[in-house]
Amino acid sequence: MKIAIAADHGGFPIKDELTQLLRSMGHDVQDLGAHQLEPTDDYPDYARYIGQAIQNEHADRGILLCGSGVGASVAANKMKGVRAGLCHDGYSAHQGVEHDDINVLCLGARIIGTALATELVKAFVTAKFTGEKRHARRLEKVQAIEAAS
Repeated sequence: MKIAIAADHGGFPIKDELTQLLRSMGHDVQDLGAHQLEPTDDYPDYARYIGQAIQNEHADRGILLCGSGVGASVAANKMKGVRAGLCHDGYSAHQGVEHDDINVLCLGARIIGTALATELVKAFVTAKFTGEKRHARRLEKVQAIEAAS
């Protein structure tokens, strides 16, 4: 799977370890930054990079890290075609894909540690959208909201 990953200064401390994990799992990983700690960088910039990778089909999924994950999730969800979920537990990380077809996992590096982040990333990338009738119907409604705005 092609996976884009990006982090602002808040998420930077765990990005490299997650990148290595994804590569060890056989994924094609695009590191969209930050490539060095920049204490004054802004999460919306990295949300845009992830969103553009999804929109341009350079990535199938994205992982976006900031301090809490909240700002990254808000910003990423402003982009057409992005369905970002803020997940800090394993159930949400896989269920968000299976039921809601999220394509971007947002994590708060200051909220969770590397061990939990590793579990969540594994759950996210191994999950598949079920396509069940009720889930497909709900996804169509979400896409209709996006198209109308």
